[in-house]
Amino acid sequence: MSGGPAENRTAAGPGLAATRRSPPRKLLRLRQEIPRVIFVAAGWAVPLMLLLIWWIITAAGIVAPLFLPSPGAVLAEGWHQIATGILFQDAAVSIWRILAGWLAATVLAVPIGILMGNYRLIEGAFEPFISTIRYMPVVALIPLTILWAGIGDVQKILLLFLATFFQQALMVMDNVKTVDASLIRAGQTLGFSEGEILRRIVLPAAAPGIWDTLRITVGWTWTYLVVAELVAANSGLGRRIMDAQRYLSTETILWGTLFIGFLGLVTDLLFKRVGMRLFRWQGIRR
Repeated sequence: MSGGPAENRTAAGPGLAATRRSPPRKLLRLRQEIPRVIFVAAGWAVPLMLLLIWWIITAAGIVAPLFLPSPGAVLAEGWHQIATGILFQDAAVSIWRILAGWLAATVLAVPIGILMGNYRLIEGAFEPFISTIRYMPVVALIPLTILWAGIGDVQKILLLFLATFFQQALMVMDNVKTVDASLIRAGQTLGFSEGEILRRIVLPAAAPGIWDTLRITVGWTWTYLVVAELVAANSGLGRRIMDAQRYLSTETILWGTLFIGFLGLVTDLLFKRVGMRLFRWQGIRR
């Protein structure tokens, strides 16, 4: 005879345990976390693979050095600029222009975007104009910026400001609009003034999105650096690249471009780190 329910549970135990096991972890599963070491390794794998392909192409002589110098030639050019101090001089000038242009845009774009996101009248007044200007190519504005501001640093900062402000204002507006309207109604029910609602409800809820907007737009400012230093600049990373084009110094062009990308990456990582500290309460991997 059967040993009863206890025996049946014992006999069925292994089968039930097998069916209750969690499915094996897959690296490509929607929104699933993966081990940190694999995440970091994946970030290194793609650049190293591209570097290997670059080295193979140049070592095999598939492409002439005039069009694609070897990684060694690019590193030698970088070391030359470091040893002579040229790199640090150019980087200091370019970083100053980036910070000045981006900060000027941010100081205006953030409050305007917040007002546009909360008040329909202000959105109706500014949004059509800003949306139109943001589609205009920045390069086409170079003659106007020279006419308005001359050929000094002010002209370059103005160009970077124009390249950043209009996109940033609209993105901040969208960040504010994502705040749940029920939170605003709750504040009104509690008797908060409009200023208190903005300060105590809207801004804290929209702050993580606004921070991400700032992180993205500072990256855009870096991409416009060469354009800003295109005309009448005697220093800067962008100016060095433009001068190298005249003399067909491809290794200088590649080094300058890669170094700008490196500085942009460092800026992005700094924003991410600061954002993780500022918005720990959000509980979302950033």
